[in-house]
Amino acid sequence: MTGKTRYTKEFQARALRLLEEARANHSSETKAVASVAQSLGIAPETLRRWRNKADRTTAEQSAISAEETAAELKRLRAEVAELRKANEILTTRRLFAA
Repeated sequence: MTGKTRYTKEFQARALRLLEEARANHSSETKAVASVAQSLGIAPETLRRWRNKADRTTAEQSAISAEETAAELKRLRAEVAELRKANEILTTRRLFAA
């Protein structure tokens, strides 16, 4: 396999958008893929592979985003705990100073 594609990224993105729109008009994913592929003049298997790749990419991005969110949440919780402790110390110090 040479790694070159006959189709541009823009064409692939357009095909995937059309597939997304066609899902509502068909009783199954297979029929939607076949319909869109036929209208674009490509093999249904090609469109199905593009869809699978896009789904994997989206899932990977969601997983990365979830990991980043969890790390940020952990950092913020630690910061809140530290600030509460500092606030408690300042409140106690103020009570003794009065």
